[in-house]
Amino acid sequence: MKLDDLRIAVVGTGAVGGSVAADLVRAGLDATLIDQWPDHVAAMNAHGLTVHLPTETQVTPVRALHVCQVAEVREPFDIVLTAVKSYDTRWVAELMRPLLTPDSVFVGLQNGMTIDDCAEIVGSERTIGCVLGIAANMREPGVITRQVAPADTWFSVGTLDGQPTERLDQVAAVLAHAAVTEVTDDIRSAKWMKLIANIPEMLPSGLLGVPLLEAAHMPGIRPVMDAMSREAYALAIDLGITMLPSLGIAAQDVPDSDQYSLDLLDRVLSHFSKPDTRVAVLQDWEKGRRAELDAFSGYVVATSAARGERAPVNEAVLRLAQRVEQGELVPSPENAPQLIAALYAA
Repeated sequence: MKLDDLRIAVVGTGAVGGSVAADLVRAGLDATLIDQWPDHVAAMNAHGLTVHLPTETQVTPVRALHVCQVAEVREPFDIVLTAVKSYDTRWVAELMRPLLTPDSVFVGLQNGMTIDDCAEIVGSERTIGCVLGIAANMREPGVITRQVAPADTWFSVGTLDGQPTERLDQVAAVLAHAAVTEVTDDIRSAKWMKLIANIPEMLPSGLLGVPLLEAAHMPGIRPVMDAMSREAYALAIDLGITMLPSLGIAAQDVPDSDQYSLDLLDRVLSHFSKPDTRVAVLQDWEKGRRAELDAFSGYVVATSAARGERAPVNEAVLRLAQRVEQGELVPSPENAPQLIAALYAA
């Protein structure tokens, strides 16, 4: 099947999903955009999807549906890409399952280990995981700021069993319109590489209420980030995860130690962060939404606990983030002393 014959759905067209969807439409692919924010859907249908890139602004006419309109769709999709928040994964998989054929695939363009949720609902044979290296944000309906151009954006995709398939090749070819895309035979390990990189940036930067680069350079904060990284790395090693080249780090530059967890954060800071890049957790809090706590430190804490172990620094930082969600704290540099105190949680 030719790429332009594929029916593609992009569910969750915020900063990441919208950026990808616009690239697919501009490439002439049959992509339907689906979102749960009514104003965003209305703005896209009325004015197109505006994406501000580092060197230009693109306005792309798109076909957008609200999630309530999915029940009106009759023809199935060959590829469903989803970029919703991790905590929305399960219901979105259920929503789209009736529109999948036995040969369709469901692809999570997401942080966190959502591949297991997807597989449980649509089947492991129809699940494709994806690791993303992208920086974008959206503060108003119909308008996205993409801080890294497609040529500098990086995706890795793979099946759960590591086997090559025709659909996997098609997914890689489709996503190549939005990023430099590679295929991996160990998507779980690849997802862990991104998780290890996300762990030190998401909650600390969000708690401080400042862009990531600013947070990483605040006195006393990088040691907290590094301790969180090392805990995630240790858990991954215990689980038998293979440390793979990731985020542009070459195989020969992957050390056989937890230094790699620090190297991944360094790569995020040097190649995927601009002075005004704000992590997804902070963006959610600024919009009054709950963040993906369970996808980051929450996942490390819960997985460690299930093994009878602890990740004490991640536990302490997670408790602070939960206080933000409960309205007891607000993101602010004034939280730095409490964040630094997490180092002594062990």
